[in-house]
Amino acid sequence: MKFVIISLYALMVIGLGYVAMKKAKTVNDFFLGDRAIGPWVSAFAYGTSYFSAVLFIGYAGSVGWNFGISSLWVVAGNAFIGSFLAWKVLAKRTRSMTVRLNTLTMPEFLQARYNSKSLKFLSALIIFVFMVPYSASVYMGLSYLFEQVFNIPYIAALFMMTALTAIYLIMGGYLAIALTDFVQGLIMIVGVALMLFFVINSPQVGGLSEGMSRLAEVNPQLVSPVGPPGWLALLSLVVLTSLGTWALPQMVQKFYSIKSEKDIPIATTVATIFAIIMTFGAYFTGSLSPLFFPEGLPMVNGQPSTDLIVPEIIATALPDFVATIILLLVLSASMSTLASLVLVSSSAIAIDIVRGGLMPKIGKDKLMLLMRVLCFIFIGFSLYLAITPTPILSLMAISWGTIAGSFLAPYLYGLFWSKTTKAGAFAGMISGLTISVTLSFYFGVNSPHIPLIGSAAILIPLIVVPAVSLVTQGYSEAHLAKVFGEDNSHEDNAKGEKGLVTSDLG
Repeated sequence: MKFVIISLYALMVIGLGYVAMKKAKTVNDFFLGDRAIGPWVSAFAYGTSYFSAVLFIGYAGSVGWNFGISSLWVVAGNAFIGSFLAWKVLAKRTRSMTVRLNTLTMPEFLQARYNSKSLKFLSALIIFVFMVPYSASVYMGLSYLFEQVFNIPYIAALFMMTALTAIYLIMGGYLAIALTDFVQGLIMIVGVALMLFFVINSPQVGGLSEGMSRLAEVNPQLVSPVGPPGWLALLSLVVLTSLGTWALPQMVQKFYSIKSEKDIPIATTVATIFAIIMTFGAYFTGSLSPLFFPEGLPMVNGQPSTDLIVPEIIATALPDFVATIILLLVLSASMSTLASLVLVSSSAIAIDIVRGGLMPKIGKDKLMLLMRVLCFIFIGFSLYLAITPTPILSLMAISWGTIAGSFLAPYLYGLFWSKTTKAGAFAGMISGLTISVTLSFYFGVNSPHIPLIGSAAILIPLIVVPAVSLVTQGYSEAHLAKVFGEDNSHEDNAKGEKGLVTSDLG
């Protein structure tokens, strides 16, 4: 029965990919769904891209095991900062500005906003390189789950997931993602509800009240407001997984593609509710994990691993049909996340580097073919990295920290502050990139400091960008009018401000 359900799901995904392929005639269709995605689908697309196997397998297990009930602070951060405030602050301005500037991607936006091709090329390379570990972490989470629930060897499950992602994405692009996201989101909601019910009522937990008492007996700090690793470690996770999403290109893409600014309030509400349901289900389950493993963590290759916590809970504590639903839950979330990652990464090369510089006159058909080929190549790189034995949380944190650290400050200030200069944007991007990469290599990719490093890479550029911008040359009123249009309220743009910088920093 499990295999029948999964097979039907795979056929549905491929079928929708085929339907989308017939409609995806242009690059705009393939990458943004022709900017015609409604509020519910946009919200579900945002949520399913946000919460994937990395949440349910890597983060829920690792954070829940170490922090206990205080991991619910991450739930609050993801829902309020990562979803509600992200839509409230960024969506309207992002959509209007990208339409005005006729930009499809984050690198194109940064080029148009700061009048810099070098900024576009650098950001495109960052996306393509550092999306690979993110994608690999999602593949790893899915494969661990398939191994535990279906007894399919890890490598076989890995190749199976890779093939399915490649087929439906390369066929239909973003439209294929949009057509499946609503169904996937509903599966996720049902799956989380069932998972919580059976985990809370399992013999190991014995109900909500009894479960809290048993958890306190294991370690009183597991039911305290701040878990054993301390407040700094907890805060770094909240910043990384909540504020970090504001500048992830695959998340920002949802603001570009929504049909109308009038749809944004609905999408904001739906995305926030979806985030509360998903994150509470995942992290609360993870926080109860010490009750399921009284003798210590499960082992991978002779080493204790938090990555197997949730898969083993699902395989042992839930009935077969519920385990299958949970598998569909994680598969649904991960397929959307993977598709978004691969699509954004391929566009970074095809649109931003090839069409944007190397071959500006490339034809529509050749560009579409190039994007599909690059999707395949990116998936191959992700597969290779997923075979290496690196903890999911570390892979994810390095990717999020580097990408969000590179883009958040230039993107956020570029949307709202007219005095942001090209030099300031460059300084912010380089500082975030340098902090994340240098410290990650210094401490090692398996270091428990990785989330803290990612948070520092996100926050420090928020100081660097305005500091550099205030002492470097800004832009003319003509350029700012082009960028901000009717949204322009840059009264802070002093009359004596220097003219547009036309030289390229690189």
